[in-house]
Amino acid sequence: MSFANFKPTIWSHFIQTELEKKCKLVDDCNRQFEGEARLGSRVKILGAAAPEIFDYDASVGMSDPQSIEGTSVLLDIDQAKAFNFMVEDLDRLQASPELMPVVLEEAGRKMAAARDSFVASLAKESTYCSNSTKVTTPEAAKTLVDKALLTLRENDVDVADNVTITVSPFFYQLFRDALTELKTNNDELIAKGVVGMYDCARVILSNNLYNDGTDDYMMVRTNKAIAFASAIDETEAYRPEKYFSDAVKGLNVYGGKLVRPKELYVIKAHK
Repeated sequence: MSFANFKPTIWSHFIQTELEKKCKLVDDCNRQFEGEARLGSRVKILGAAAPEIFDYDASVGMSDPQSIEGTSVLLDIDQAKAFNFMVEDLDRLQASPELMPVVLEEAGRKMAAARDSFVASLAKESTYCSNSTKVTTPEAAKTLVDKALLTLRENDVDVADNVTITVSPFFYQLFRDALTELKTNNDELIAKGVVGMYDCARVILSNNLYNDGTDDYMMVRTNKAIAFASAIDETEAYRPEKYFSDAVKGLNVYGGKLVRPKELYVIKAHK
């Protein structure tokens, strides 16, 4: 059968590469737990409290050491997206090098949009957010962003931390005059939706932000606020019983969690 020549490892890598190219919101998550993602599994994220700082008196010496207890947060890998398509002859498809990448690129694009929408939905869990606001002027948009950045910095987010401001198209149209140009004409950043800088933060344009029926939930956050783990769990070729065709199916599993609530501020706004 022609699907015997299918190379799942190669195409799994291709899909993963396409996902990395097209994800905007996922890209600004903490992804250090990526290798542990399997459908139905749990990733334990370990943390620890900071030690207390005290005045030292040489005549008294040190007191007993402070006991530090570890903390943990569980990240469930509970999301799964798949594709499943067939062609008349997989050998012919693979012999045409420009066709298979196009099909898998489209699969990757749709998977990336689903993953970004999932990350965007975590904005509902934010502790820090604005009231629902109708925004019609650049001044109003700038005021909301300034309030968001101030809140993060009052929560000990440093100016040097990696902060992103993700906005929807209507908000960007109002806010764009406040942006500074990127330091370099970087095609990779532009492909990721980065449209400029504002007050030491990257500004990203996305159509995948969560909307509650009235407001878009614009996200102002560090890249540690949300943890995200993903894996291409399986890519497989097979022969559908009822067709003279070969088919390819793939599975992407992932999960995400708001792990640092103080590092995410949500701007609820509509036009």
